[in-house]
Amino acid sequence: MAKIEILLPAMGEGIIEATITKWLVNVGDKVEEDQSIVEVATDKVDSEIPAPQEGIIEKLLFNEDDIPKVGDTIAILNTNSSETNQGEIQKNEPKPDIADKEIEQNSTVKASNTEDKSDETQSSQILFKTPEGKFLSPLVRSIADKEQISADELDRINGSGNTGRITKKDVVNYLNTRINTGIDTTSNAIVEKKTSVQQIVKPQINKEQIYSGGEYEIVEMDRMRKLIAKHMVMSKQISPHVTSFIETDVTNMVSWRNKNKERILEKENVKLTFTPIFVEAVVKALKDFPMINVSVDGDNIIKKKNINIGVAAALPSGNLIVPVIKNADRLNLIGLAANLNDLASRARENKLKPDEIQGGTFTITNFGTFGNTTGTPIINQPQVAILGVGAIVKKPAVIETPTGDAIAIRHKMILSLAYDHRVVDGALGGMFLKKISDYLEDFDIKRNA
Repeated sequence: MAKIEILLPAMGEGIIEATITKWLVNVGDKVEEDQSIVEVATDKVDSEIPAPQEGIIEKLLFNEDDIPKVGDTIAILNTNSSETNQGEIQKNEPKPDIADKEIEQNSTVKASNTEDKSDETQSSQILFKTPEGKFLSPLVRSIADKEQISADELDRINGSGNTGRITKKDVVNYLNTRINTGIDTTSNAIVEKKTSVQQIVKPQINKEQIYSGGEYEIVEMDRMRKLIAKHMVMSKQISPHVTSFIETDVTNMVSWRNKNKERILEKENVKLTFTPIFVEAVVKALKDFPMINVSVDGDNIIKKKNINIGVAAALPSGNLIVPVIKNADRLNLIGLAANLNDLASRARENKLKPDEIQGGTFTITNFGTFGNTTGTPIINQPQVAILGVGAIVKKPAVIETPTGDAIAIRHKMILSLAYDHRVVDGALGGMFLKKISDYLEDFDIKRNA
């Protein structure tokens, strides 16, 4: 049984290393030829590395998140080949006549032609991917080189392997078709969507432009800011965000709160802000529309029985944290206010427990705290919606009176709801947002608390 070293291949000009993001196999697993065994990432591309031939994974030499160099052996494959002595290790690497310089400068095809075009014979030595970015295993490269299959022909072959990878079977079928008919049957493949391309190009940032604005100071993100940044990017990648807006007349709410805040502070020793009133309205609306109080797990929708409301809070450091009111539907307005005040106070002092920032099923963020009228919030995964609350401002508005329409000064605010369009359509999102608005507009000005 022969042993083959699987190397980290060159993946483009200037790339000297890659991060192991995920092993797709375990030690002892049997793999097929061209089966993807590991996912790797660089600052330019994400790729999968295939098994060069059928065999059993004997050893994984790097862990996930390790960063091997190009040319490092990342795994050992045991094959049934008898071409080498038992225990002898072969390197799975490009042919010696492919220069390292050409590997770095080209990730496509090297072709050499004779000067006499009447007797032209192309000897294309295939490197690691085609001009369109299709990843090629060593075996496929060898066949393509031997049979003089051009780069354009390879690009037009529809791969049947994992995520569209071109396998030995695909190349053999193509050769049989070309020999038997003399026709390239892949010509129509040009118009197909290139969703099977193995490598995904990441946007590159020109650092010269970043540092060309004169004097500057470099400030490294702290740990919390790094986590926030990662979480926000992840949310936008996972959820197709849609945002709906509604203007709400909260005159009754404002009047009641202004009239009762001192009484509640004196009697209950609780400072009453507008936020617990928003939370109360959201809780009522979630009971009316339980399909907003959900999460997504693949093709499954997880309906949450508990209503746990997260409320985003700005910290003195400039970072953001989202403490969660557990079972908010079981609390009255005073209970919501007391919980919010306690969580906000301990958040500013960095005294929250891990459980108090986890388990939220819906989030509220208050743009109005900073005088902003509205915004488009990012969903707090794994939730499917988030409410943005704008500043309350006085506006002239047309109101209906017993004697007809009249213009009056009213307290208005804009609510924005961002929702995950995978599971929340415009109708559901719009009706939910309207229900929150209705609860706020219809606030009972005669209530006690």
